[in-house]
Amino acid sequence: MASSKEKTVFLCTECGADFPKWTGKCPSCGAWNTLVEKTFRTAPAAKSINLAGKSDASTSVPLKDIRTTEEQRIDMHDGELDRVLGGGLVPGSMVLLGGEPGIGKSTLVLQTVMQLTDRRVLYVSGEESARQIRMRADRLSGNASDSLLILCETSLENIYEQIKDCKPELVVIDSIQTISSEYVESSPGSISQVRECAASLLKFAKESGTPVILIGHITKEGSIAGPKILEHIVDTVIQFEGDQHYMYRILRPIKNRFGSTAELGIYEMLENGLRQVSNPSELLLTDNHQGMSGISIASTVEGARTFLIEVQALTSSAVYGTPQRNSIGFDTRRMNMLLAVLEKRVGFKLAQKDVFLNIAGGLKVNDPAIDLAVISAILSSNLDISIDPTVCMAGEVGLSGEIRPVSRIEQRISEAQKLGFERIIIPRNNVHGLDTKKFKIRIVGVGKVEEAFKELFA
Repeated sequence: MASSKEKTVFLCTECGADFPKWTGKCPSCGAWNTLVEKTFRTAPAAKSINLAGKSDASTSVPLKDIRTTEEQRIDMHDGELDRVLGGGLVPGSMVLLGGEPGIGKSTLVLQTVMQLTDRRVLYVSGEESARQIRMRADRLSGNASDSLLILCETSLENIYEQIKDCKPELVVIDSIQTISSEYVESSPGSISQVRECAASLLKFAKESGTPVILIGHITKEGSIAGPKILEHIVDTVIQFEGDQHYMYRILRPIKNRFGSTAELGIYEMLENGLRQVSNPSELLLTDNHQGMSGISIASTVEGARTFLIEVQALTSSAVYGTPQRNSIGFDTRRMNMLLAVLEKRVGFKLAQKDVFLNIAGGLKVNDPAIDLAVISAILSSNLDISIDPTVCMAGEVGLSGEIRPVSRIEQRISEAQKLGFERIIIPRNNVHGLDTKKFKIRIVGVGKVEEAFKELFA
């Protein structure tokens, strides 16, 4: 093997970009005093190993001669994970699973690969011992089959040697921040180590056709730890979200080259592992909120799924000079816009009121169709009048106070009817061309915010 040469560059600790000389301000991301000097060898780890047996050189081909076939997906035997991945795991792809420490990333992956008894899986752990992994596996009540191989190793070169010997059909790295290569002169978890190890694993995945799942930590800001370029290297980025004090977990795709990023997977954390939640509406709705003000039910869509969520609002007199505007799971700027619509178009003065908004269940909802439920919950709390718990709603609110039409209205109505709601308020334009006779639920079409309030609080 050719001798490696040392090279000195300056790396930005914020974005991971490298430059030949030091500057006070990073030319890439604009951060100040973030460039640090790093020395590493020019021979990359991927250069020393060629598991696929192919030449590094590639040739150009005409676009019309490239044949496309439908991607063959690997069934992970987990409906929620398969949905988020776009129908299953694509061979030769690299998936990055991120989440806060202790949220259940390793539990999710281990419980999933234990079900793949028909495929040889190499689970590489750089954080736990083999005994700890076995204890977790026993708690998950899964089958410890011979097809699941455990390797406790942090050296990338040793991992490749093991891959040569066992020839796995799926490789799991837990976590990418603990893996290091001898070709990079820096400590494990540094920007250069994470980037070079991820690039090497990506080359292995593409050349051999073996999918690789990387588990990564996130920073306090909620982004994947390490260089931002790591998200550009991998094919799919999945975020595992949730509160450790609650039992629910949400699997959300941030980037997916082989599917939609609008899908959503929901799990329930139990003592023996994660349980798939096939009907999230039942989990996200309170059993009984009869007579409680500030609560409304909205019909929302995430990807191909339609479910009902509970919107909670609280208004109170401002104790300090400036009223507070806080929201959890909903865009605060959009909430301020809706409050302005309430004051300008409907005449409700909330300038001296603190307004707090919460989407129950820990969801982060971007669907504009819940606007009507948001302002209804705020007004219900302000008037201290409860909304009929058998009513749900869907509608986008415009700046002039009109209720704008929303997409996939039939699926929203069907979900409300399935859960036993008696009435649903929707935009009037959505009623046109809708066959209301096939629904047993009462459908009310409204064109303005005032009409919706009359229907709710009359």
